[in-house]
Amino acid sequence: MTAIATGASPAKTTRRGSWSRRAPLLPALVITLALTQIPFVLTIWYSLQRWNLLNPGERSFTGLANYQATFTDGTFWKSIGNTVVLTAGATVVSMAIGLVLAILLQKKFPGRGLARTLAITPFFIMPVAAALFWRSAMFDPSFGLLGWLTDLAGLPRVSWLSEQSMLSITLITSWRWTPFAMLVLLAGLQAMPDEQIEAARVDGAGWWWQFRGVILPHLRPFLELTALLLSMNLIQTFGEIALLTAGGPAYGTTNITYYVYLRAFNSFDFGTASAYGLVTLVLTIALAMPALRLLSGIFRQEGRR
Repeated sequence: MTAIATGASPAKTTRRGSWSRRAPLLPALVITLALTQIPFVLTIWYSLQRWNLLNPGERSFTGLANYQATFTDGTFWKSIGNTVVLTAGATVVSMAIGLVLAILLQKKFPGRGLARTLAITPFFIMPVAAALFWRSAMFDPSFGLLGWLTDLAGLPRVSWLSEQSMLSITLITSWRWTPFAMLVLLAGLQAMPDEQIEAARVDGAGWWWQFRGVILPHLRPFLELTALLLSMNLIQTFGEIALLTAGGPAYGTTNITYYVYLRAFNSFDFGTASAYGLVTLVLTIALAMPALRLLSGIFRQEGRR
């Protein structure tokens, strides 16, 4: 009646009300687009130019020459391989330890709240502080904890950052991201009905069969979500590599993020670095899309139940 009295159609009234609700969000949307899309467009433009700050007078448009250099650069592909190894290794280790901690902290025992708080502490430590701590207190061959443990085992001391550099980076990144995996999986365990475990116990299932037949199927979407989120964050690992190994020895720990940094701020080659970054972005999206489709399908099935 109100729409008829004022001469406005219901569709226009609904559209006007919809815009009035969205209008307060427009400034934030405009700022977000400006902060993300303008640098992205500039990166595309830089990737089409020869632009090295050491030779500012030679800046010129080169088309796809920087992309050609990307695909013919052996170090670039080595950094891609290092990124895959580091990301896959740290993801598997973080999820395995996180799952064990989540199962243990799900059980009721005195001091469980304190134990949960201590378990998530590494996630809130700054990457720079964590890297400096591990360099001196853990990896130092003279007085580090790992050196003391090798002495107890009767093994020779190892200079971890030079002899086992990739393993060292994998250890510290796994230690830092395990609490994140634990939190997601713990949330999944808390969402599991107790009746399922009770039914398995009544049927005589032992701990292993409860874990394999009840807990793991329930946690499947949470495990896949955790793997996706961990891999997306671990691809961006930078601080640990910069402070502990500087990408060495012989680019042995240089991941793609650190290699783009070297090209941009060590060689000052902004054109090539921009092309490297865009190629990496495309590869990352290509790898992430199948996982995102899989997760969306799983959660869609869960919503229908």
